[in-house]
Amino acid sequence: MRIESTQKLLFFGPLCASALRDNRPSHPRLARTQCLIFGMTDHETDDELSLSSTALDALKAFYAERDARAEHFRKLKTLAEEQHAADVATAAASANMKLSMEAFTEDWNESQFWYADETAYLFARQLLEGATSAMTVAVVSAPSVFVALKNILLAAPADEPKPKLILLEHDRRFAVFPEFVFYDFAQPLKLPGTCDRLICDPPFLSEDCQTKSALTVRWLAKITPPPAPPTSQPATPPAQQHRLIVCTGERMADVVNRVYRPLGVRTTDYEPVHARGLGNEFYCYANFASAACWGWRDGGGAEGEKGTGKSGGV
Repeated sequence: MRIESTQKLLFFGPLCASALRDNRPSHPRLARTQCLIFGMTDHETDDELSLSSTALDALKAFYAERDARAEHFRKLKTLAEEQHAADVATAAASANMKLSMEAFTEDWNESQFWYADETAYLFARQLLEGATSAMTVAVVSAPSVFVALKNILLAAPADEPKPKLILLEHDRRFAVFPEFVFYDFAQPLKLPGTCDRLICDPPFLSEDCQTKSALTVRWLAKITPPPAPPTSQPATPPAQQHRLIVCTGERMADVVNRVYRPLGVRTTDYEPVHARGLGNEFYCYANFASAACWGWRDGGGAEGEKGTGKSGGV
């Protein structure tokens, strides 16, 4: 496959930058790399080096984008710290900026595939529905949902209940948020305290990852149902009950249904949407039905059960 010179420059450019400044390669292998990038013969590397206008423009664009992303990341960190302070409204006004995932490029080595806004906000609203200020909402390996939660709470009226948020994430870039807790599914029990609402999107489609992530969820979630109220008191409305959402590939359905069965999780008919698309079919599992968002897939409950499914004890 032929690689264009601009692509070569962006791939090898940082490696050659110091040598280019001196107009002299410091190592034979580096000299050969320069030959590949600029289309030179070996003897030409001893002469003065120059970039074509196309290559130079590409290099400038590359570094401009890098610098712009770093500046956006700096502002994001400042905004996150200000929002965590008491006066959220003042922080939002001073920064005049909405949190977004644009500063966090997807890292395929980390198996990162961000949700589209429509999905991230749908999940966030389901986790916040009926939540109180005394509750904690945990987000495990789904930072786009965490950002949506932050934005919803930021825009909410001052007198509206605002639950505590926790982000459990392996990518330390998200440490810009004070709610960040480093998380490695290989050590599933190195965790903070329990939570009332939770969403988990295990990073890998393997039984090992899914099982260990389930250990994390079961440790975090308050799976013991509260005692039944006296008959003179009404039962807690479904919106107030503990909620759990799990998202992962369709091929993990058997594993998910097995390891989360004690938490009342079932397969919904909602299909999450990813910002850049995803080749694998993706499923959403939950321990509650939603009249507005999902019901149960075939075999998960009676047809037409949408919005009336029994919530689990999470």
